[in-house]
Amino acid sequence: MKKKAHDLRDLPLEDLESLEREKSEELMNLKFRLRMHQVDNALEVRWLRREMAVIKTVITEKKRVAQQG
Repeated sequence: MKKKAHDLRDLPLEDLESLEREKSEELMNLKFRLRMHQVDNALEVRWLRREMAVIKTVITEKKRVAQQG
């Protein structure tokens, strides 16, 4: 499921970090399956990387806000 930044901003920081670890592991497995030619759509790697970038951006925003105030 594709995550949008505005949906992720409602989650607590701990949940976001957990989601990041989960997606990182999923990306590792997807890359492995891609090398083994077991992936139907190679664009899944790109989509997952972009989703992780959104998650990391929201984590950084939350940490910056917590640090400031």
